[in-house]
Amino acid sequence: MDNSQYNRLMVGPPGAGKSMLAARLPSILPPLSARELLDISMIQSIAGELAGGALSDRRPFRAPHHSASMAALVGGGLKVRPGEASLAHNGVLFLDELPEFAPNVLDSLRQPLESGETVIARANARVAYPSRFQLIAAMNPCKCGMAGTPGHSCKRGAACAGDYQARVSGPFLDRIDIRIDVPAVSAVDMIGSAGVTESSAEVAKRVAAARERQHRRFADAGHGHILTNATAPAALIEQLVEPDRESQSLLLQAAERFNLSARAYHRVLKVARTLADLAGSDKVARPHIAEALSYRLSFGAG
Repeated sequence: MDNSQYNRLMVGPPGAGKSMLAARLPSILPPLSARELLDISMIQSIAGELAGGALSDRRPFRAPHHSASMAALVGGGLKVRPGEASLAHNGVLFLDELPEFAPNVLDSLRQPLESGETVIARANARVAYPSRFQLIAAMNPCKCGMAGTPGHSCKRGAACAGDYQARVSGPFLDRIDIRIDVPAVSAVDMIGSAGVTESSAEVAKRVAAARERQHRRFADAGHGHILTNATAPAALIEQLVEPDRESQSLLLQAAERFNLSARAYHRVLKVARTLADLAGSDKVARPHIAEALSYRLSFGAG
């Protein structure tokens, strides 16, 4: 999947490789532009994290512990320093053990996830930091971590998974674009895996090609300042996707059955448009819509 700032949630037991997948994501991200590099360096400087005044050409990868406070995550303090959300600007914010974060801390990310900036209000001041990051979250399927694993049965049954997953609010989950199950990996799987693999460099080339298609499309439509599908306004993405009758029927069925919000509907369209771009297709077809819906609905509805 293209790294166009889509927010993702991986659900799987311990040892399935969720953290490893998240850590590898920056390797397929495109190089930083001069403006992106400047923005990142300014934020790091304000936060006192610009070591020796040296500029870094690597996209940020921030992974705060689940005990992090709201001020640590979105910024604050006496001098209103930027938090992890801003330090991850133009990069990745990885939240492992997602339900272990305090609910109010997670919900404080809803604003930057929606607007791309963090606003910190004080009695006599209002500070805004850019915070356009790609959120990657990971969680176990239940408190004990092994729900759904072959050969394992949780003593509390389905309630264990339901209660654990319910610790993450619906409005926060509504901002997740892609939700995938990561199955357990056994030693036998690793020993016997001799399939064809694809290097990060090869994936990065496909991502770069897809992003170039998106940039050209928006430029041709008179919106050259928009670089990716993920950052396009809802009305514009509707215009550019133009689902055919078959795709519209599938979307309507999904919207009615799973009670998709308006936000969820437009996020499905954006992911479908990106899937088509990755496949080199100018037209968004029913398979692209179906795949985008499967990512959306694989972990809860909405």
